[in-house]
Amino acid sequence: MSIDVLNPFDQSLVCSLDYDEGPGLEAKIAAAHEAAERWREVPLDDRLEQVREGLERFRGESERIAADVSRQMGKPIAQARGEVSTVFARADHMLEIAPEALAPEILPPLDDFHRRIEHAPLGVVFNLAAWNYPLIIPVNVIVPALAAGNVVLLKHSAKTPLCGQAFEEAFGSLEVPGLVTNLVLTHAETARVIADPRVNHLSFTGSVEGGRSVYRQAAERFIDVGLELGGKDPAYVAEDADLDFAIANTVDGACYNAGQSCCAVERVYVHQSLLDDYLAGAREALEAYRPGDPLEEETTIGPLASRGALDFLEEQVQDAINRGASLLTGGARAPGAIAPRGGWLPPPALPPISGRWPVAHGPWPSAPAAPQTPTLGIQG
Repeated sequence: MSIDVLNPFDQSLVCSLDYDEGPGLEAKIAAAHEAAERWREVPLDDRLEQVREGLERFRGESERIAADVSRQMGKPIAQARGEVSTVFARADHMLEIAPEALAPEILPPLDDFHRRIEHAPLGVVFNLAAWNYPLIIPVNVIVPALAAGNVVLLKHSAKTPLCGQAFEEAFGSLEVPGLVTNLVLTHAETARVIADPRVNHLSFTGSVEGGRSVYRQAAERFIDVGLELGGKDPAYVAEDADLDFAIANTVDGACYNAGQSCCAVERVYVHQSLLDDYLAGAREALEAYRPGDPLEEETTIGPLASRGALDFLEEQVQDAINRGASLLTGGARAPGAIAPRGGWLPPPALPPISGRWPVAHGPWPSAPAAPQTPTLGIQG
């Protein structure tokens, strides 16, 4: 059984990968467990040096990795390169603080007892990573896990499995082989890995419902679980705000990565005295976006990664209008010339006519391959 990954811009085939299952999956779990037993015995300074070596391998493939991000989930290439750069900034910081963070904690003596807290490796960390920031999310787990003496089984999103491969290629064949193992799994096999007694920690990034599901499965074994789930994020523009700064950052906060961020701005509350000027500036900023092929340098907003989002987004816009909003800009499908096999919805902004209304949000995981953009709701 295999999975096909399609470019959300034009629906071309990016890659086709076989799922890990049966004896092949068992062999990978067993190898990770064996690697964990070896890796935990490596001194901290040597571990950090090997992690840096893995990062340099990753750096050597930076341009290919960025292009793979764009082809798999539609992030404009400039933003994909920015994500690659953030990988190294975060990794460098985590490696810098690792010696202090992992040092024994010496407690005050008590009744002639010498007391200390030692930080011991857990073993095998199972990381379920999300597609919207397919490099930053896993590196936040991989680098601290490896530094602390653990190994990582990485199950990436079905939308971005090549990112999982990139981490395995960088960290999987160092002095201790198998420090990071990429897995391509069905939901059933994912549950099997969570239930495996050789897995010692679970880290999940994704939807609230997905978090509930993996937490229930992990609870059967009483293992530690780290969850990073969704958010509902407003912005407020106060009466004394720097209006130009507020416009630029709230619009960017809504539209960066096509709005596909857990911390994306979903609605903006603006002081009444600034509302008209804010709306004029926001409209100009929204209409300046250049949709297109995410691999082209001039593209500033790419397609959504999920199928069905164009219809879903139009429904959100119409729902907001039905509840009293007026459409300031965008909100209608553009001709298919920009997207070879789909429509395009220019970024809509929806200021209210009167009263309060639940503004439309950025698209969620059930949505289309056709390129489109998020909705920005504005309340005076």
